Amino acid sequence: MRSFRLLHTADWHLGQTLHGIPRDAEHAGFLDWLIDRIGEHRVDALVIAGDVFDGQNPPIPALALFYRFVARAKALHPRLDIVVVAGNHDSASRLEAPSPLMTEMGVRVIGTLPSSAAGMFDPSPLIVPLHDADGAVAARCVAMPYLRPSDLPAVEEAEDVDPLIEGVRRLYSQAWSGGRERCGTGEALILTGHCYMRGGALSELSERKILGGNLHALPVDIFPDDAAYVALGHLHRAQAVGGREAVRYSGSPIPLALDEQPYLHQVVLTEFAGGQLVGHEALRVPRHVAIHRVSEASPEAALDRLKRLELDNGLARDAWPFLEVTVTLPEPRPALRDEVEAVLAGRPVRLLKLGVRLTGSGQTLADSAPPVDLASLEPEEVFRRLYRRSHDGDPEPDLMAAFHELLTGVQETM
Repeated sequence: MRSFRLLHTADWHLGQTLHGIPRDAEHAGFLDWLIDRIGEHRVDALVIAGDVFDGQNPPIPALALFYRFVARAKALHPRLDIVVVAGNHDSASRLEAPSPLMTEMGVRVIGTLPSSAAGMFDPSPLIVPLHDADGAVAARCVAMPYLRPSDLPAVEEAEDVDPLIEGVRRLYSQAWSGGRERCGTGEALILTGHCYMRGGALSELSERKILGGNLHALPVDIFPDDAAYVALGHLHRAQAVGGREAVRYSGSPIPLALDEQPYLHQVVLTEFAGGQLVGHEALRVPRHVAIHRVSEASPEAALDRLKRLELDNGLARDAWPFLEVTVTLPEPRPALRDEVEAVLAGRPVRLLKLGVRLTGSGQTLADSAPPVDLASLEPEEVFRRLYRRSHDGDPEPDLMAAFHELLTGVQETM
């Protein structure tokens, strides 16, 4: 009998747009690739650890992508167990709505915390048996969804106790205990979580602060040492947590912000034998749309680099690379966007962001002049100080002439 294989992925964010550009083609490419990897590596179970969708009310194309993937995966691999938990971006109730149908297909979707008839947390519906190629139970997955503050039990204030962290700890402990009790000999205990762990590397531009923010990041000891594997979602950079190789974020499969361009986006293939993790491998997701980031110290250098940018003229439009340009400006350059767009005209690339770094002092008027003198400043001096806040030196004569013309017009109407 061969070992049991589980594929861990998270943070798909289906339906996301990047600076107004839909990502459907990229997501479709990833899902096709994922189905191929399931077959290639003879995967027994797939865990999606939250943020399936980018928002609470996903657009129709995003819903179609998800359900088409589930249908194809189960048609091609009928024995594949699929476990899906809700993340902070997902609508838990919307994700769970088709559960009766999905469960019949061998797909378990967990959006909300289950409770007993008495209204108490009941972890038993979260515990999902996972089967090997022979149909025997090889693991028990405790499918814990994203926990909102309203899900947490009341915890009394204490000097060294964070009520939010302690509330999460108690729920997790109860769930893990239920999973452990159900594990038979040789069955792996696999846990999920969609949360922010202490010490995790963030993607600042695309990750929402969850629960109580960074001050309430969860410690790694919230997960028991006897867990064979913990499949995490929320952070977009793939990483192990707290020095424990079996506690991992898979990361997002595509870059969800321009600053995620350097990440190695991946899914994690794990292997278990005798109830223990015996290996894990990062399967790198091919990038279906490249990201180019041009950052230069002057507009001239940036324009020259854009002219030399190597681009593939044979790409379909939805595969054209994304472009971010950042330029340092010591003085105003009102026509900069026009200059950049002229260089890119007719070329297979999509300019998503044009940013500038200003070289002025950044000081406010109150910082740059004593309060007692502020009211006595002449309009021209106010203008000069505002200019220096963003740029080096003094305004050019033509700019000062335009200011004086505007000032005269204002004064004549007073």
